[in-house]
Amino acid sequence: METRANPAQAWRFGVFEVDARTMELRRSGIPVKMREQSFRILVFLLEHPGELVTREDLRRVLWPSDTFVDFDHSLNTAVMKLREALGDSADTPLYIETIPKRGYRFIAPVEAIGNGPATSEIESPKASIPLQTPAPRRSPGLAILAACCACVLVVLGAVIGYRWHQHQRPPEQTVLTPLPFTALAGQATSPAFSPDGSRIAFAWSGDPTTGAKGFDLYVKAIGSETLLRLTQHPSEWISPTWSPDGTQIAFQRIDGANTGIYIVPALGGPERKLRSTRTPWRYFVNIPFSTISWSPDGKWIAFDDVLPEAEHARLFLLSTETLETKQIPISPECMGEGLPSFSNSGGYLAFWCSLSGGDEVTLSYLPLPDGKPKTIASFQVYPTGLAWSADDKRLIYSFADSSHKLGEITVANGSAEALAFLGNAAQPSVSAKGDKLAFSATYISSNIWRRDLLHPESPAVELIPSSRGQFDAQYSPDGKRIAFGSLRSGVEGVWISNDDGSNLVQISNPAQPSGSPQWSPDGNKIAFDSRSLDGWEIYVADATEGMPKKLVTNISGLVRPHWSRDGKWMYFRSTEANRMGVYRCPASGGDATALSKDIDGFSPQESFDERTIFFASHESKPILKKVLSPGQPATESEVDGLPRLRHSGLWTVSPGGIYFVPADAPKSVRYFDFASKQIRPVFEADKDLGTGLSVSSDGRWILYSQVGDVISDIMLVEHFH
Repeated sequence: METRANPAQAWRFGVFEVDARTMELRRSGIPVKMREQSFRILVFLLEHPGELVTREDLRRVLWPSDTFVDFDHSLNTAVMKLREALGDSADTPLYIETIPKRGYRFIAPVEAIGNGPATSEIESPKASIPLQTPAPRRSPGLAILAACCACVLVVLGAVIGYRWHQHQRPPEQTVLTPLPFTALAGQATSPAFSPDGSRIAFAWSGDPTTGAKGFDLYVKAIGSETLLRLTQHPSEWISPTWSPDGTQIAFQRIDGANTGIYIVPALGGPERKLRSTRTPWRYFVNIPFSTISWSPDGKWIAFDDVLPEAEHARLFLLSTETLETKQIPISPECMGEGLPSFSNSGGYLAFWCSLSGGDEVTLSYLPLPDGKPKTIASFQVYPTGLAWSADDKRLIYSFADSSHKLGEITVANGSAEALAFLGNAAQPSVSAKGDKLAFSATYISSNIWRRDLLHPESPAVELIPSSRGQFDAQYSPDGKRIAFGSLRSGVEGVWISNDDGSNLVQISNPAQPSGSPQWSPDGNKIAFDSRSLDGWEIYVADATEGMPKKLVTNISGLVRPHWSRDGKWMYFRSTEANRMGVYRCPASGGDATALSKDIDGFSPQESFDERTIFFASHESKPILKKVLSPGQPATESEVDGLPRLRHSGLWTVSPGGIYFVPADAPKSVRYFDFASKQIRPVFEADKDLGTGLSVSSDGRWILYSQVGDVISDIMLVEHFH
């Protein structure tokens, strides 16, 4: 492809203007900084709107033929920086669409301005974002970051999320401009507007006056920097909702035995507990938090809770007059419900319904007082928030992807579109008049570290530094290479490096979210999970040449692969509805066999003697179970003497025992000895641990990920509509 003979030199699209002569990008008239390579890519794409621009085309534009450069990595980085400048996303593109393995296409309408002929405008598609999307599996790295950091709405992740792929282009959208409502140290999250829209209640973890870690409830008026602290009990989580008259705030606190629903005067005063709940710090539909909602007539507070005999959350109404509760009737196909939200008229209650334990959800609403639940749309995403528009015709929702994003859906017909923001967005709150939108923006980093197990007193060494999340590091059998998951290219991918972090190479498809890498016993192959158009599946790539190939079996939704010790079998979790749990199939492909009846089984690993298969039951704070390998008498039991784990991705089997991170000590790596059933400490990390533990074959080194800085602010959009 060649540059056109008489090209335009300036263009306009959306709120952006580009001038190739001055090398300026302006957004609503304000200059936007951009690297030169990224700017040149943008200009070339604008010269060919709607056309496929191949990676080879861009190579010729950016680097002369005699220039030596790591082209793939450099181009991926330049495109990533370009998307960041535009506030665009690879998974839900507004401007630049990725054509897997081929190149890119500029998909927004373009108007040529200034000199040169006008480029033809592309018609903006009318169809809405499809709702039946391929199933994402939560990246364990993102998931544990959310759990370890309490308010982290992930990222990663997960890998925490996260991940929403669309089959067609979204409609053209206006990039909304959020401004910081808070600029506080620590983490500010869970925004809720007062009824008159003048104040926002939120949770904040960074008050320096107490020194205690955890969230308390605060109120701040829009346009003021004065904070009003309403609680004095730092907790794992707090989510508020205002009374209709604005005099009180109810909030849900998650804090061990103190977990429950409370109420406090909006201008300050003693808090009062309304009800204890069993809602733990857990993942419902992979949501690392809970929310509550106060009805417009002031009579009810909607919340989710776990009954004593149940495992999954259900929705309830709490009477503010009698403090009695009643369960909300929900569709029988719902495995669990969460994130309730009353409409402004009080006629409806919207909520998320989990159909398959976290891999398929519906956005639904219940006509009040005695209607039957109705489904608005089905998704295969991980929702993180829900709010009504002022006219009750639309719902604003957030979901986890490579970052957190907002969407808007019309209740009547289920048509949806993404809301475009620079940065991530979760936990939306809309003012009663509908003119303001608040949300939480959280940024997390995590990196891979190594420790010497023979000299645990030696300082840890950080490997493969990155400003993006990295996790699930795994040593090759010879200990000379490392495979790991990373968001360094903008989309979660699988990378390989030398054991010192050098010679980085991505082996997964850059356009497909991928993670959970595992080496084959001979070190020649790497298995990982990846989301294609067909959903989450397992791929196997040659460790030297790449070229991933799909593992073909008779079930779908495959995640968290692990090889048998002899390399003949592949163990994994299936997220397919009605077939969830741990399985194995031949490593070359073939029919799968269930290993357990536990539908909450994750991350199966085979013992070194090849006689036992261990797996985690549940994703967050799981029990470790074991089952004898197929062909032996079928017995299944908990691992006696081992406490609950922090996460299903925070343990690994060694010849003599299990390295793990306990649920009650997120910075501690410990060792469980099979023979003595004794537990000993291995080391204490500086910060909470992310997913992935790997011990070198000689037992000398251990790899782990460690959560870095966590910053969370409340963002405010005025004149929202």
